[in-house]
Amino acid sequence: MSSLLDWKALNGFAEEGIASFHAKRLASLQKLKLKTVLKRKNPYLFKAKNLLTASDLVKTLLDAHLSSQEETIFGDFLEELAIYINGQIFGGKKSSSEGVDLEFDRDGIRYLLSIKSGPNWGNSSQIKKMQDNFAKARKVLHTGNSKLHVQAVNGCCYGQDSQPNKDNYRKLCGQRFWAFISGDETLYTRLIEPIGHRAKEKNEGFLKQYAKVTNLFAQEFMQDFCVDGEIEWVKLVEFNSGNKGEKDD
Repeated sequence: MSSLLDWKALNGFAEEGIASFHAKRLASLQKLKLKTVLKRKNPYLFKAKNLLTASDLVKTLLDAHLSSQEETIFGDFLEELAIYINGQIFGGKKSSSEGVDLEFDRDGIRYLLSIKSGPNWGNSSQIKKMQDNFAKARKVLHTGNSKLHVQAVNGCCYGQDSQPNKDNYRKLCGQRFWAFISGDETLYTRLIEPIGHRAKEKNEGFLKQYAKVTNLFAQEFMQDFCVDGEIEWVKLVEFNSGNKGEKDD
């Protein structure tokens, strides 16, 4: 099946996606405001970690925020990449059903996929919601063709799950997922090359802006939450959790 994949086209698709990923994370960083992020994070955790300098606190703050943002942005890219690859090989497409990301036919079976980044993506209520979405999609498909064999799959772009057979759906992670949508057992490792193409070059602009924001935030934090070079923890907690701080900036 791997011979059906146009790697030149895939490289181009991945390069555009990674460029968009870096542009989005840079935009997220540029529009960030220190006090907005301070209100969303746990000041007690900062104190427990014995953060003593404004720069250390700001860097911890930024890294926590960016990690969450990047996971979401990159997860969207991986979902688009999976749909693209499957479309090239099995003619799959973005599904119109709620909560279903990819839909394709293979060996007489209609597969419905909900694609997530990693295996530990949701709690019990979120998993139940996914199962409900699968059930609704099945019902719609069977309305048009009662004999259609439909299989629901929770695909995870990385990680492992040793028990893929779940209630009413299968969970395929990492190698199993990429092999399932492409027919290529080695695809999960081969994707490293196009995804990492010119990564260093694309990241340089982000790192420059990251350093600038870190310095500006540290300066602002010093002005608002430090006295004689020391962090005023009471003032920081009051800002984060006090009744007067309930209105967002």
